[in-house]
Amino acid sequence: MFREALAKYGHLSALGFKRGGQWENITYTQYYLMARKAAKGFLKLGLEPAHSVAILAFNSPEWFFSAVGAVFAGRPVLVPRGIVTGIYTTSSPEACRYIAHDSRANVFVVDDQQQLDKILQIWGTLPHLKAVVTCCEAPKMDNVYSMKEFLELGEQVPEEQLDPVLEAQQPNQCCVLVYTSGTTGPPKGVMLSQDNVTWTARFSSQAGGIQPADRQQEVVVSYLPLSHIAAQIYDLWTGIQWGAWVCFAQPDALKGSLVDTMREVEPTSHMGVPRVWEKIMERIQEVVARSGFLRRQLLLWAMSVTLQQNLACLRSALSRSDLKPFTARLAEHLVLAKVRRALGLSRCQKSFYGAAPMAADTQRFFLGLNIPLYAGYGLSETSGPHFMSCPDIYRLYSSGRVVPGCHVKLVEQDAEGTGEICLWGRNIFMGYLNMEGPTREALDADGWLHTGDAGRLDADGFLYITGRLKELLITAGGENVAPVPIEEAVKAELPVVSNAMLVGDRRKFLSLLLTLKCTVDPDTLEPTDQLTEQAVEFCRRMGSQATRVSQVVGLQDQAVHRAVEEGIRRVNLKAAARPHHIQKWAILPRDFSIAGGELGPTMKLKRLVVLDKYREVIDAFYQEQSK
Repeated sequence: MFREALAKYGHLSALGFKRGGQWENITYTQYYLMARKAAKGFLKLGLEPAHSVAILAFNSPEWFFSAVGAVFAGRPVLVPRGIVTGIYTTSSPEACRYIAHDSRANVFVVDDQQQLDKILQIWGTLPHLKAVVTCCEAPKMDNVYSMKEFLELGEQVPEEQLDPVLEAQQPNQCCVLVYTSGTTGPPKGVMLSQDNVTWTARFSSQAGGIQPADRQQEVVVSYLPLSHIAAQIYDLWTGIQWGAWVCFAQPDALKGSLVDTMREVEPTSHMGVPRVWEKIMERIQEVVARSGFLRRQLLLWAMSVTLQQNLACLRSALSRSDLKPFTARLAEHLVLAKVRRALGLSRCQKSFYGAAPMAADTQRFFLGLNIPLYAGYGLSETSGPHFMSCPDIYRLYSSGRVVPGCHVKLVEQDAEGTGEICLWGRNIFMGYLNMEGPTREALDADGWLHTGDAGRLDADGFLYITGRLKELLITAGGENVAPVPIEEAVKAELPVVSNAMLVGDRRKFLSLLLTLKCTVDPDTLEPTDQLTEQAVEFCRRMGSQATRVSQVVGLQDQAVHRAVEEGIRRVNLKAAARPHHIQKWAILPRDFSIAGGELGPTMKLKRLVVLDKYREVIDAFYQEQSK
C-alpha cells in the first residue's frame, strides 16, 4: 500500500507539523525513508517475534513513522513481530503496565518527560521491555534513546537486511493491536491483520467519499488519540492509501488550540467524536449569548432558515446543492460562511463523527450551520467503520449504509425490527490477544461478529443504533428498558444537563443521575464548579441566579429543581409505557470526566464505575421508596 502511494504521491506533502511557530512538511518519499529507518532501528534494538512496539505519545510525525516502521519490521515466522500498540496519553502507569505486559512490548516510544516518567516507574515490572525511545531530550540512562539516536541506530542496519523482512510479510499476519477502552471490564487487545488494515483503509474511506490525491488531495487535522481505531484508520492508514496531507494539531488541541490549527490548514474533511462537536456547539452558543441583540438574532434567523431548507431537501431527496430559495442563499452569504470560516471549516466538504451516539439537537444545530455531520458505525473489532455516511449517503440520525463488501444481519429481532447487529467482512478482526474465551463469544462459527449493539435497518438499508444490549435495564417487574433514548430525551428537554444516566436494573422503578454543564479547567481538563454560559442562561430563564454547580446542588436551588422536574415530566409523557417513567432523580455535584473515571478515553460512559461511585445516592432513591 505504501509503495503504491510512493509511486503516485511521492513528491506530495504527507505530514505537516508546526515547529517554532512555523509549518514544516515531510513528503511521502521522506515519510517512507523515515519509516524504513525506524524499522531498522527496532530491529537493532532487538524487536522479537510476538512482541510489540508501544507508542505513548500525542499525534506527531514520530508517531506515524514509528508505527509504520514497527509494521515494516514484521516477519511472518511462527508468530509475527512488528506489531504497533497505541496507548492513550491519559493512561496511568498501571494502565500502561497492563497493556505493555499483555502485548509483550519490547520497545516504548514516548513523546515527553511526563510519559517517560510513567515508563521508568513501571520498567522493573516489564520483563520484555528492552528500550525506550523518547522524542524529548533523553536522560543519560542505559537503553533510553532520543529519537535522533534511535534513527542513527537504524542507519547502522544495511538496507539489505530490511528488504527480505518486507518481502516476506503476509496479508494475514497481525500488525496492529488496538486496546478497547475497558468500559465493561479489562481492556482487550484487538488483533488486526495487514489485510484488515489495508482493506478498510481503501474501501471504508471510499464509502465516506475520501478522494485520492491525484483528484484532490485531502487535508486532515490529526488530533484524536491514535490509540483509538477511528483516528488510526482515518489519519494514519487511510492517509497513506489516498495520499492525504495530514497536519498535526498541538498537544493542547482539546484545550482550545484545535480551531487555531484548523483555521491555518483548512481541512477538506474532519472527524470528531460527539463530545468534540458538542464542545464546538457550546462554544458558539456562549459567543452568541454574549453578542449584541441584532447579531444574535441574525445568526438565529440564518440557522433557522438553513435548517428548514436542509430538512426539506432531506424529505424530498433533493441535494443541498440544488437551487436554494433566496433567503437560504442570503443566510449563507451574510452569516453562515463566516461562521464556518471562523471554525476553520470553510473548505471542509465532509464532517464525520463516530465512536459514540450523538444527540439529535447537536446534529440539527450543525445542520443549521450547513455542516451536516456524517456518521460512521464500527468497532475496534471491525478495523473501524463498517457503515458509513457521506454527502451522497445521508439520513439524519442514521449511521449510514453498510460499506460495499461488508455484510450485516440483525438477530433476535423484536416486533419493531430491532435486533442485535452482527457484522461480517474482510475488516473483521483476528481475535483478542491472549483471550480465547472472549474471542469465541464475539465471533460465531461462521465468522459473524456479534457486536452487542441493538439497531434496526430501514427499507433503504440505513442503520439506526438504538442502544447496547448489555446496557438494557431489566426492572424488577421484568420490563426491558433501553437507557440511551431516555437519557437523550432528557438532555434534549433540559439544555442545562451535561450527562444523564438512567438507573433501575432489577429495581422497582427507574431513577436518573444528572450532571450540569460546567466549564473545564484548561490545564487538567477536569470539570470546574463554574456553570457554562449556556447553563447560566438557562438558570436565568428559570428564575435562578445560580452561576455555580454548588449553588444549584448544595443550596437546593428551587427554580432549577422545578425546571428539571418539569422537563422529566415532559419526557415521561412521551414514554412507551409506565415502567419507562423516571420516578426519582438527583443532580450530582460534579460533571463526569475522564479524570474522574466516569468516562473512557473516547468519552463513553462507564456505567459500572458510575454505579459504584454513586452507590449511596442510588440506594437513597430506593430506601426512600421502601419507607
